[in-house]
Amino acid sequence: MVDIGSMDVPEISAEWYSDVVDAAAASPEPVQWFVGHATEGVVLLLGALLLMAALSRRSGGPHDRALALLAPVPPLLAYAGSEWFKTVVDEDRPCRTIGRAIIAGACPPPGDWSFPSNHATVAGALAVTTLLLSRRLGLIALPLAALGAFSRVFVGVHYPHDVIAGVLFGALVAVVATPLLARPTTEVLRRRADRSDSPVPKLASRSRP
Repeated sequence: MVDIGSMDVPEISAEWYSDVVDAAAASPEPVQWFVGHATEGVVLLLGALLLMAALSRRSGGPHDRALALLAPVPPLLAYAGSEWFKTVVDEDRPCRTIGRAIIAGACPPPGDWSFPSNHATVAGALAVTTLLLSRRLGLIALPLAALGAFSRVFVGVHYPHDVIAGVLFGALVAVVATPLLARPTTEVLRRRADRSDSPVPKLASRSRP
C-alpha cells in the first residue's frame, strides 16, 4: 500500500496509473488532444442521452412521466455523495504524488481530492439512469461512461481505483434512487390525472318563478 493523504492507495492502482500515463505521454498528439477534450465532453454527451431518454417518457403514463421528471436527480445525488466522500478520504491527486508527465492541462490544486472521481461518479449515474429510462440509449451510454472514466486516468488526474469506485457509486445511486423516488412521484401524478379526468359536477339551475 502507498500512503497518500489519509488513504492508503493500493500499490496495483499506483502501478496501473503509472503504466497508463506513461502510455498516454507516448501516444500521438491527436490521441492526446482527443482524449483531453473527450474527458469533459463525454459527461455532456451522457447528459444529452439522458435528456433524450427522459423526453421519450414524457408522453407515457404517470410512471413514465415520473421517471422523466426525476431523471436529473440521481446524477445530482451521486455528485453530492462523491463530494462528501472526498472530504472524508482526503486522497491526494496522483499527478502531485507520482512523478509522471501528464497530458491534462494542469493538475488540480491541493485540496481538490482524488477519491472518488466526480467525473466517473456522474458518468456512472447518468449512464445507468439513462438505461433505466431507455434500454436502447442506455446501451450507448454505458460504454461512453466507461470511456469517460478511463480518460480521467489517461490524462493523469485520477488513480484507476478512483474511477472504478466513482462509476460503481454513481451506478448504485441511480439503481436505488430512481425506483425509490419514482413510486411516490408516480402516485402523485396518478392522483392528479384522476382528478383532471373526473367530470365536473354541474350546479343545479335554479328555477325562476
